[in-house]
Amino acid sequence: MKVDKVLDAKGLACPMPIVKTKKAINELESGQVLEIHATDKGAKNDLTAWAKSGGHEFLEYMEDGDVLKFRIKKG
Repeated sequence: MKVDKVLDAKGLACPMPIVKTKKAINELESGQVLEIHATDKGAKNDLTAWAKSGGHEFLEYMEDGDVLKFRIKKG
């Protein structure tokens, strides 16, 4: 899967991963994919709900050690 932009939100607590994700996705074109790296366990529920409410497509969730990785396609 092609990732167009990677956002490093590691070490940030809620709501900062969402704030940074919103800013980063606004810089993408429709259909492009943003990958977010976070360490806040609450980010999974937050990002899933945020993507749905914003009209974006939540593609993937992975865990890589302590790092949570999310992929969202801009709607």
